[in-house]
Amino acid sequence: MIRKLALIIFFVAFTFLLFGLIVVMSASSTYSAFKFDDLFHLFNSHFVKVIIAICFMIGFCFIPYEIYRESSKVLIFIISFVLILTLFIAENIKGAGRWIDLWIFSFQPADPARLILIFHLASLLEDKGEGIKDFKEGYIYTFIWVIIISGLILAQPNISSGVIIVLISLTILYVGGAKLKHIFISSAFSLIGGCAAAMLFNHSRSRLFNFIDSILNNGEFNIQVKQAMIGLGSGGVFGVGMGHSRQANLFLPEAYGDFIFAVVGEELGFIGSMVILSGYLILFIAGILIAKKAKDKFGQLLAFGITFSITIYAFLNTAVSVGLIPTTGIPLPFISYGGTSLIFLGISIGILVNIAISSEMFQSSVNRYSVSQNLGKYGKVPLSDEAGIG
Repeated sequence: MIRKLALIIFFVAFTFLLFGLIVVMSASSTYSAFKFDDLFHLFNSHFVKVIIAICFMIGFCFIPYEIYRESSKVLIFIISFVLILTLFIAENIKGAGRWIDLWIFSFQPADPARLILIFHLASLLEDKGEGIKDFKEGYIYTFIWVIIISGLILAQPNISSGVIIVLISLTILYVGGAKLKHIFISSAFSLIGGCAAAMLFNHSRSRLFNFIDSILNNGEFNIQVKQAMIGLGSGGVFGVGMGHSRQANLFLPEAYGDFIFAVVGEELGFIGSMVILSGYLILFIAGILIAKKAKDKFGQLLAFGITFSITIYAFLNTAVSVGLIPTTGIPLPFISYGGTSLIFLGISIGILVNIAISSEMFQSSVNRYSVSQNLGKYGKVPLSDEAGIG
């Protein structure tokens, strides 16, 4: 049963990655030709990252997930240092410094930070057990890491990623046994902090005010959301066909990135969009079942954290595309053009598959032990009975 769940998750993720190649090609070709004088420029870059993501996904399937429990303390300090470093050396792009340039490649520390924080929270929650219910002795020492990591990401500024990390972390803490009143208190302070951070920076403040204006005063959505909704609406039930998106022809800015769901909706229609969303739902259900069947609390919380993280990103991305929430700048998992996010998604799926494989092997060994114990207890037949004596 668990092995089947692992195969389902791997198949869904692999299919999404391949599908993403097709959609990125369709969504980026016009922009690539206009910007780089090469129809395949962005597609070629994305193709390499997809191959790397698949390699990591397969490789991490065979790495015992218990390693992340043992290394979580070291990793959380390393990524905290990297996030601090980002504030000083990252190139400022569109008002934010989120990327570290290592000459050979660039990466966004927020992506590994999210995964490493999940490692660390799962490890701390397992160690503390029922102690997490005590605010002073358990909860606050766990939540402090959420404040540190999300705070450093907010300071880049990367408001959306910081807020989402808090949301994911609080959910993990609740599932791990924290009291609901502690979660509510943390949520209230996090909401205040997130809103304050959003008000400090022009780009996030304008996005928020524009969204509020569109709701309260029937104002217009920003250009990306407006064009995304036009694309989704023009797709109808069955879509205009793969490769025939009109919005991708420079009408929808950066259609290959955060708003790629609009291109999917335009080309494949309502039916195709529902199939994609159903894929994320299948991944969520399979991931939750793996978490439920994991052999230890660390594995349970790690599997849940990874599954919830992927699902919430997919939900929020689609919500932005249809104008339900302000523009966030987060990608559609596995499908959007990406680099660091794509690679760490591959790693996450590999870890999830390993949790499933390890749990099945553990259950099999327990079953064999039970059988051997029963044979030892009941399986020996008295010699007189075997010989037909008496």
